[in-house]
Amino acid sequence: MGTAKTCEKQMFYENYPKGMVLVSNAFNFAIYLLGVYLLWPFGYLAVISYLLLCAFVHVRTMVGGCVNCYYYGKLCFSGQGALAAKLFKKGDPKKFTELPASWIIVLPDFMVSILPVVVGVISLLRSFDWAVLAAVAALSLLSTAGNAVVHLSMACKYCKQRKLGCPACELFGGKDKKK
Repeated sequence: MGTAKTCEKQMFYENYPKGMVLVSNAFNFAIYLLGVYLLWPFGYLAVISYLLLCAFVHVRTMVGGCVNCYYYGKLCFSGQGALAAKLFKKGDPKKFTELPASWIIVLPDFMVSILPVVVGVISLLRSFDWAVLAAVAALSLLSTAGNAVVHLSMACKYCKQRKLGCPACELFGGKDKKK
């Protein structure tokens, strides 16, 4: 079970509860499954390319962020801090707060949702299908409002790295990075 600590009147987890990690991963898995469903009619190459994009996003996050994060070697919201410690050498925690915050940098992350939605809309224009419409709507909802709710109410709310400085918080209108 995660241990909550107080940091200047803010609760944070030293290690997130396993249930939150499970929710985070189930949430991402649902997005990936919807993406696969929407790309399936376009063949194996489209599905494999999409799954490689999903894997690339995770590896890039671990190499570029997790190795420098407060949660390196610990159970963070996504579990990637613990996984990164098994796969990659620890970096410099100061580098985490110095990561640039830009929409171009997070574009591959957004493409995990945008690409299947666009393909789904194209499929709908070619031949209407209620199941495809439902998948496009579900993926759109999960990747926008759902993502915001999950991250703001569970992930970022209890994150020690957020207090130390997080470029994602700066980019998405949260607390500024530490200088």
